[in-house]
Amino acid sequence: MDSIDEIYAKHSKMIYYFLLSKTSDRDTAEELTQETFYQAIKCIKSFKGKSSVSTWLCGIAENVWHSWLRKQKNTINTLDEEASADSVEDKLIIKWDAKEILKYLHSLNEPIREVIYLRLIGNLSFKDIGDIMEKSENWARVNFYRGKEKIIKEVKKDERKDTL
Repeated sequence: MDSIDEIYAKHSKMIYYFLLSKTSDRDTAEELTQETFYQAIKCIKSFKGKSSVSTWLCGIAENVWHSWLRKQKNTINTLDEEASADSVEDKLIIKWDAKEILKYLHSLNEPIREVIYLRLIGNLSFKDIGDIMEKSENWARVNFYRGKEKIIKEVKKDERKDTL
């Protein structure tokens, strides 16, 4: 197995985006990413290699996020309101770019949003996504497809509004 520095270099960005998809807050995602790797260091001896390192880290990140949620309770609602306020500003952007795509992604409901983030930003296979979410590979594929279709539908709807 790689050293913890190599593991961090390879997987920290993916873990950060995974947690960002959960929290919708960059500072919180960064803090939880650090906590994830701290927990990984603490329990690295328990890693048996039955899954990939990225799947193992996402499992730790999921647990860290759940712990954070229990501590925060009402904070998530506030963060969602701030994120939707940002979406109003995003509608003013004429050029189609990554920020516009992220706006559509953010509007999706869980678990579809998480599946798409893990696939596109985390660059994980459908099997790994299924493992992380404790579902099947096919479940991950179906949710990815449904999310993609919802985004396409929203883009077409917004394009129609812009042409009127």
